[in-house]
Amino acid sequence: MSATMRDVARLAGVSVKTVSNVVNDFPHVSPGTKARVLDAITELGYQMNFSARNLSRGRTGMITLAVPELRLPYFAELTDEVIVAAEERGYTVLVEQTGGAHERELEVLGSDRRRMTDGLIFSPLGLRAGDAPQLEVGYPLVLLGERALHGKVDHVAMANVAGARAVAEHLLTRGRRRIALIGSFDERGAGAGSLRTQGFLDALAAEGLHHDPARTGEALEWTRSTGAAAMRRVLDRGVEVDAVFGLNDVLALGAMRVLFERGLRVPEDVAVAGFDDIDDGRFARPNLTTVRPGRAEIARVAVELLIGRLTGAQHGGGAEIVVPHELVVRESTGQGR
Repeated sequence: MSATMRDVARLAGVSVKTVSNVVNDFPHVSPGTKARVLDAITELGYQMNFSARNLSRGRTGMITLAVPELRLPYFAELTDEVIVAAEERGYTVLVEQTGGAHERELEVLGSDRRRMTDGLIFSPLGLRAGDAPQLEVGYPLVLLGERALHGKVDHVAMANVAGARAVAEHLLTRGRRRIALIGSFDERGAGAGSLRTQGFLDALAAEGLHHDPARTGEALEWTRSTGAAAMRRVLDRGVEVDAVFGLNDVLALGAMRVLFERGLRVPEDVAVAGFDDIDDGRFARPNLTTVRPGRAEIARVAVELLIGRLTGAQHGGGAEIVVPHELVVRESTGQGR
């Protein structure tokens, strides 16, 4: 027969209530007592009945994750990380796609389907500052991404400005001065594109350099095909290019394909870098220099914040957390040179 909480309590020499406090991660349990209970759980192979626990608390044991598109590698890999982090805490994840559409994102916030789960981790693209009142919801909500729309809502973001600046500085140290920028940005300063562009321009300005607009290849959607099309437009203008910064990895990979088509060598003639550290970049040839934005940490922190709101462990106004980034130098910019 399966071990029960009473069995664990008997072996550990504590009350059933103490065992419950330990498995539910409640505070005020002494380290020694907690260790005895955990040892007993391991020895007996006790498994918590999460369904019963959640029903007794009026919860479902599920959380919703809403992202723009799973066909975009960054969001697919982020979703995987959120699922892993949630499973470690005994939660199941329901995934919704919004397409980044404004109306669809508003629908996610008020949908009847939302009531099937205990809280929402939300990565919006279409919402704007005027939508902030819509975020005053009656359930735990954590925002991901670059749109800090409401001070009362927990928000987890990546270091877009600092990461992009690190890429530009890296290209400059490689002696590259004619850098093409592939992607798009919101003129109102919202979103990853604007923040990454800001970091890129800041690095150039620090070196007394001006970015030629002719070296900007706009891509409203961030995909391989739009990155390729944007790169073609830049090259067709006849401007000299000795480096390319794609505002995400798939844009950079699309641009790199076009460079090969035009007979340009990477990195000898043109260095290429991206942002996001998706798996495809590691296996490209040459593999792609990029910014690792801390995707696993973003997922872990978001899940912890959401569960903290559910359990009452997280108090006060909205937390604003920016996770650390890392520049990953690979072959596409001359690794080791």
